[in-house]
Amino acid sequence: MIKRAVLSLLLLGIAGAAVALWQYRSFVDTPLQISGKEHIFVLKKGWSARRVGRELAADGLLSPDWGFDLYARVSGKSGSLQAGEYRLTPGLTPPQLLALFVSGDVTQYRFAIIEGWTVRRLREALAQVETLDQTLADVSDTELMERLGKPNVHPEGQFLPDTYRYTRGMTDFDVLQIAHRALHQTLDDQWDKRPPNIELNSAYEVLTLASIIEKETGVAAERPQISGVFNRRLRIGMRLQTDPTVIYGMGDAYEGNIRRRDLTTDTPYNTYTRHGLPPSPIALAGRDAIHAALHPQKGEALYFVARGDGSHQFSATLEQHNAAVRKYQLKQ
Repeated sequence: MIKRAVLSLLLLGIAGAAVALWQYRSFVDTPLQISGKEHIFVLKKGWSARRVGRELAADGLLSPDWGFDLYARVSGKSGSLQAGEYRLTPGLTPPQLLALFVSGDVTQYRFAIIEGWTVRRLREALAQVETLDQTLADVSDTELMERLGKPNVHPEGQFLPDTYRYTRGMTDFDVLQIAHRALHQTLDDQWDKRPPNIELNSAYEVLTLASIIEKETGVAAERPQISGVFNRRLRIGMRLQTDPTVIYGMGDAYEGNIRRRDLTTDTPYNTYTRHGLPPSPIALAGRDAIHAALHPQKGEALYFVARGDGSHQFSATLEQHNAAVRKYQLKQ
């Protein structure tokens, strides 16, 4: 009797193992149950293969839930899963899914920082990005610069306009940190290659002038000309007299128009009342504006006025400038 009982138990064990093996092989060969074109799955940092299997099963993608964990362990890759957002497509099998999770081929998003934005506009845009973890809602500009390792530095202009890639799980601070580093890599490289006898005394002054150039024209070809005007004015001690700096200094008081009293009201950014550059950049300057600040176009122009089509008329004398103002501004 005992021998029969043992034999029965052995046969049951063999049968159970056979069933488990069949289930395992069936699991490995069965594609995920994905309806539609794709399924978005977010693998969070710190999740084990067991947790991933449970989440996949809860989403109705596979069964049994222990199958993924077992396959990952047998493959020796259970500890190599990369966090992120993945796009799962029909026909994907568990081995292919594991390979995807190990490769870290996660979904990438893009965030564009636009030339001429202020840091305030940048932070507003960044706060609207739902695919980023928002961590800066209650962080001031001062605290932000401290986190970036630049205490006591004005935040304006400290981020390079460009399109940046990021993945799910990254934070708003991560994007700003990348843009900040890109700005200083670009600025330092340009400063190291600066031509001799320029009117600017530091990379920060370059950034400040570049921000003014960025706000003064949307015509790329004009940037060196605008730079030429401002560099010549700095050389001879002439005030820059540029409206964008006045507007920046007005802050929330600016309502869309500059009045005569705004030009005569002194602020640290009013280049009609003060000589030299303002105390900080007034916007985010791109690579071309930074290059233009260091490579002004030669010439004699000391003035320019908007033509009304986005371009400017440049003049060497006040008499010529006044005539251009009458032609392009007063008639409007």
